[in-house]
Amino acid sequence: MDNSVPRHTAIIMDGNGRWAAKRGLPRTAGHAKGAETFRKIASECKNLGVEHLTVYAFSTENWKRPEAEVSAIIGLLRKYLLESIEKMEKDGIRLKLLGDLSVLTPELADLARQTDELSSRITGMQANVCFNYGGRGEILRAVGRLRDNGGELTEQAFSDCLYTAGIPDPDLVIRTAGEKRLSGFLLWQASYAELVFTDKLWPDFSVKDLRGAFEEYQSRKRRFGGI
Repeated sequence: MDNSVPRHTAIIMDGNGRWAAKRGLPRTAGHAKGAETFRKIASECKNLGVEHLTVYAFSTENWKRPEAEVSAIIGLLRKYLLESIEKMEKDGIRLKLLGDLSVLTPELADLARQTDELSSRITGMQANVCFNYGGRGEILRAVGRLRDNGGELTEQAFSDCLYTAGIPDPDLVIRTAGEKRLSGFLLWQASYAELVFTDKLWPDFSVKDLRGAFEEYQSRKRRFGGI
């Protein structure tokens, strides 16, 4: 890979449930396998020089899913936070949760605080995990914060009120499992992102698939409204 890898890669990790169903397994098994894939892809992104990796882990709509599935996803988040606290400095991957985190249990909120503190002390790729996140809700929250601040309405001022304040807009958005929509993911930030869709279910998404998406990105001509 050359130096034109996307500075900020965002991924909608779709297809965990379908992966499990194809194998006669509970949906929770698909989420566990998907978590393994995330670790592998995050490591490869770091190796390739990506500065930010943002993944859609749990949307505000996902609370409608069966309680056992939701509990399993939250359990995986807890496990990943614990692992990150232990390995973050060695791996050189910072971690930040993005979304409405008011729903976190006291334990998870404390783990998120610890990862923030550790991240501030190390350098390396930043992995942004969107949890209890919805793009429309994020925009409404930003409008409220901007109104409360009483400042001038500019694109930069608005961006500074988003969950992603201080993070560059994504250059590339990848969605797995054959769906071709954003589903509320980074609606403001992805205005000029290149979109790559793949039929691969997220647990089956490989390093080779990631490199293929990057090659597709590198073949695009990004004009940002110009000629």
